[in-house]
Amino acid sequence: MKSLIKFIGLLFLTFSLFLGIIFFIFFLYLKLSLPSISQLKNYRPEQTNVVVDINGNTIGYIGEKRRIFVPLEKIPPHVIKAFIAAEDANFYKHKGIDFFGVLRALYKNIIHGKIVQGGSTITQQVVRSLLLSPERTLQRKIKEIILAWQIEKYLTKDEILTIYLNHTYLGEGAYGVEAAALTYFNKHVWELDLNEAATLAGLPAAPSKYSPLSNPQLAIARRNYVLKRMAEVGYISWDVAKQVSSQPIILNPKNVNIPIYAAYFLDAVKNELYQILPPKIIEQGGLKIQTTLDLEWAKRAYENVIRTLNHIFANREPPEVAIVCLNNEDGGVRVLIGGRNYPQSSYNRALLAKRQPGSAFKPFIWATALEEGVLLPTAVIPDQPITLPGANKGEDWSPGNYDGKYMGPVSLKDGLAYSRNTVSVRIALLTGIGRIEKMLKKLGFNYNEPLNYSIALGTYEVTPLELTRLYTIFPNMGVLVKPYFIKRIYDKIYDSSKILYQCSSENKPVISAYTAYIMNEFMQAVVQYGTGTCAKALGVPVAGKTGTTQDYKDAWFIGYTPRYTCGVWVGYDKGKTLAKGETGGRIACPVWLSVMQGTAHEYQEFPIYMSPEEQSELLSNATF
Repeated sequence: MKSLIKFIGLLFLTFSLFLGIIFFIFFLYLKLSLPSISQLKNYRPEQTNVVVDINGNTIGYIGEKRRIFVPLEKIPPHVIKAFIAAEDANFYKHKGIDFFGVLRALYKNIIHGKIVQGGSTITQQVVRSLLLSPERTLQRKIKEIILAWQIEKYLTKDEILTIYLNHTYLGEGAYGVEAAALTYFNKHVWELDLNEAATLAGLPAAPSKYSPLSNPQLAIARRNYVLKRMAEVGYISWDVAKQVSSQPIILNPKNVNIPIYAAYFLDAVKNELYQILPPKIIEQGGLKIQTTLDLEWAKRAYENVIRTLNHIFANREPPEVAIVCLNNEDGGVRVLIGGRNYPQSSYNRALLAKRQPGSAFKPFIWATALEEGVLLPTAVIPDQPITLPGANKGEDWSPGNYDGKYMGPVSLKDGLAYSRNTVSVRIALLTGIGRIEKMLKKLGFNYNEPLNYSIALGTYEVTPLELTRLYTIFPNMGVLVKPYFIKRIYDKIYDSSKILYQCSSENKPVISAYTAYIMNEFMQAVVQYGTGTCAKALGVPVAGKTGTTQDYKDAWFIGYTPRYTCGVWVGYDKGKTLAKGETGGRIACPVWLSVMQGTAHEYQEFPIYMSPEEQSELLSNATF
């Protein structure tokens, strides 16, 4: 009998030793296969980049995950305590694993017959979300425990909390407490009250289930559970818990989707951003990108444009539209609309659609003739039929006026104001292709086909952005500006001390101030009594030019005030006619007016280049 007992004991000892060796080997294997925790020491998670307008208003976000990192010192104590009470009440006591918490959670789950409490510590949740795969296996759980224990020795409790509160998913696409605070309440995390803090703290367990946006009743029940836990661990009194539990959850959800009136602009920002910074920096995120957009103006402009087009094209297929508004001083793009409906078509017509500008190109023919001294401002040109050799051998080209009529001798000013085609062609002939080509080169106007005199009627294609840019030489008294979308880029979203990028405006003199002054006079006449009279309704000094292409396929109005230059194109993508009589003055000019309404309070006079006496002396009564 003694021998049997001794044998059994030896067998048990051998088996235990064998199990111990197996467990040790398994433990060693797991330890060697564990990921490194060193990356957590300098934790900088993948963040979103926040894009703001010229006034600091948030336009939208660039990045796959909407996360905005905030240091622990910017998170209020009641927010921190709400999460600790809900997720890991013994956080400051345990070393990564809370065995008593596991037993307590197990007991409560058994009592309720369902899972109402988890046993994982905040440290374990950090391990799970940053270092391990989401699979549920015994091996992964053991790794989680080992790593949690290691992290507690490697990081401080505050460092662990910082990671957790910035990394955890809180529903509706928001990662971390700052993104969640903005998403649900349109507040920064440091602005949250206890009610709002408890609401967010109830989300990690099941973000979709307890979302106050989609399941308000469940969210209230979960918030009340968090308040109860805060009272149980002594973070708040029971009276406070009871009082806050009786309150509703007042949401102020921020629309995190890009507003339709800024979507085309944001696409342009993304393109410019990748030309400025390396992809790695952009994709890491955490940047604040200050742009040139005026968000409020863009919103009003879009709403007014859609309303105007619906009115003009009632009971007809609505056309597309492209709009660019530039700040004359530096070329900052204040408004950019690339189409009627971004969700239906993200094709940015303002930047990409090359169309014939028609008569909207005539000012550059006039300006070239004046700049080169070919004509004086008081010159008179015949508005009469003209025939020239055509593009093909043996063919003639006889450009006519839109109305089929001729005015006889007209001044340069009236020829532009009334947009006389034969006058434009005659000016181009007098100026010569060589001088026109020289001017186009200075303007940076690119064309793919050999230049001919049809340039006088705007037959060479251009994008709305390019054409609007060219017009800035007039209000800028001869200086061309380069459009841009990004003003500054800051290294951190809530810290403006370090600037990664600062845009410097590119200004280039193209024509003399004298020529610009004369052209301003001429194009004010377009608005005062010519083809663009609808723009007078803005009530401030306006100059500009209409444009209509053959068969009424494109309608343009490029107009400017001393402060802004705004270009409008209306047409169909496939070049279908807008309808007979739908000219730039009738279609594009009202759209331009609807965009510019609201800027009239920024009233300025056009620059005065010379006194009336100086003008009188200079502008002799020369005629052609």
